[in-house]
Amino acid sequence: MKNIRNIAIIAHVDHGKTTLVDKLLHMSGTFRENEQVDERVMDSNAIEKERGITILAKTTAIDYKGTRINILDTPGHADFGGEVERIMNMVDGVLLVVDAYEGTMPQTRFVLKKALAAGVTPIVVVNKIDKPTARPKEVVDEVLDLFIELDADIEQLEFPVAYCSAINGTSSLDPDINTQENTMDPILDLILEYIPAPKTEIDGSLQFQPALLDYNDFVGRIGIGRVKRGNVKVNQMVSCVRLDGSIKQFRIQKMFGYFGLKRIEITEAEAGDIIAIAGLPDIEVGETVCEIGKEEALPKLHIDEPTLQMTFGTNTSPFVGREGKLLTASKIEERLFKETERDVSLKVVRNEGTETWTVSGRGELHLSILIENMRREGFELQVSKPEVIKKEIDGVMCEPFEELQIDCPDEYVGGVIEVLGKREAIMEHMGSSNGQTRIVYTIPSRGLIGFSTDFMTLTKGYGMLSHTYKEYRPLAGNTVGERKLGALVSMENGKATAYALGQIEDRGVMFIEPGTEVYEGMIVGEHNHDNDIVVNVVKGKNLTNTRSAGKDHTVVLKRPRVFSLELALDYINSDELVEVTPAGFRMRKKYLTEQERKKYRKN
Repeated sequence: MKNIRNIAIIAHVDHGKTTLVDKLLHMSGTFRENEQVDERVMDSNAIEKERGITILAKTTAIDYKGTRINILDTPGHADFGGEVERIMNMVDGVLLVVDAYEGTMPQTRFVLKKALAAGVTPIVVVNKIDKPTARPKEVVDEVLDLFIELDADIEQLEFPVAYCSAINGTSSLDPDINTQENTMDPILDLILEYIPAPKTEIDGSLQFQPALLDYNDFVGRIGIGRVKRGNVKVNQMVSCVRLDGSIKQFRIQKMFGYFGLKRIEITEAEAGDIIAIAGLPDIEVGETVCEIGKEEALPKLHIDEPTLQMTFGTNTSPFVGREGKLLTASKIEERLFKETERDVSLKVVRNEGTETWTVSGRGELHLSILIENMRREGFELQVSKPEVIKKEIDGVMCEPFEELQIDCPDEYVGGVIEVLGKREAIMEHMGSSNGQTRIVYTIPSRGLIGFSTDFMTLTKGYGMLSHTYKEYRPLAGNTVGERKLGALVSMENGKATAYALGQIEDRGVMFIEPGTEVYEGMIVGEHNHDNDIVVNVVKGKNLTNTRSAGKDHTVVLKRPRVFSLELALDYINSDELVEVTPAGFRMRKKYLTEQERKKYRKN
């Protein structure tokens, strides 16, 4: 019988989960002395590294004092919360990481709620104890209040606490910064002491349930999960109890275990092991793999429904094909359906008779990361404004609502409250200390579309906001979701000139600079008023032979507003699109000519 502990690391975004896993791997002697290892090594995807967020759950393992500790690094962002919920099925304990200054945040509540509901054993790790503003004792009190609020049972309330600075690789069991030692052993010792070994029946018949999916081109879908009972070998013929109750037999072609950063091929596994199996090309999350003739399904796993959808389409702009290699409908469709092989929260439907697809996901970040990945792979496409998915519950039309937490300096609170009032947000709680105010709202997901841009402007970049899905409620008012100001739309094709931009600068805020190539129907700026106007940004100065030396060089322009992909998706209205290519993105009108737009408005 192996000595195993299975744990997940959960936390709010940016509270240091992945850095902590890094240090546990490094300090447990998992890597050779001369092995070259990156920082935040678990974030393997380029976007994860750039943004410092974990998008996909990762599995790793370390050996400590004769025990194999399997660790799952989970995403902290609510858009990827479906993964957190299913991972709880694979583990017996969690490390809840909390920032020593920020304390409990919306996603802390979200991930802890999932863990407590699954009945796993918690250990609290207060991270970033080296911050000058750290307040570890108050943070532990906040965590205790959160446990009580989420109806934790008596055993869960008696959680052990460790204090650490993951980035410096120090930890101790005392909140005093002077007791920190250059080791992660206190945390590893707590895992061995408090987290139970998996309850297993090695002698029973096989039960294995995938909670996560992976995919590769050679073996197709790979199901990752924990062997609940019995044991399993490569090349064994097994039955899969499908979600609809039917049974399909298949042979296990490959099996993988995890150690350090490597996925290693293994030939057999037993109850308690976290493994990945390949052999059934369309295996689904929540199905049960059993011995033939002893089919016994485990309870199905709950998968969160998508709350947001967008329309993806082939690029129809005049610049199509200039910057990307992959632009046909068949290539885009193949790529979208490939993504659904490993991401169970994503739904893709082809819109009949068109070269467009409705793509539904868990939130704006979820979908924008898919778009960003496609862009980097060489795709060109155009996407619409995100829309919330409404559904009818007991005869009433409902929409998703989220819990929104705002932290900002006191002087900006008035403006934030005013804007959120117009977006149908309901204030639940407000408190202030040391010149900072924290406000908690319940808001329709629709009201959050486009809010982050306004919020950064209102708080001059000093505010912090985070939100997490709460529930479906009856529709709020109809005022939320559209931009209030109109757009400046190019009427010509060509290169923008400094002279033309200088002429129209007082009409609004520009998004482009001189030399930018534009086409008719492209959005080049924001109008000061609520209507769209067409402008000529390619007009040159009429030169006479008396003054040709001055040319355009005397024009001094204000800096254009810069957008990220998320901000562009937030910004556009329902009659606009974002054109995405490997070189970047442009905002444009759905209908490029003014004549077509007039016809559309009439209808």
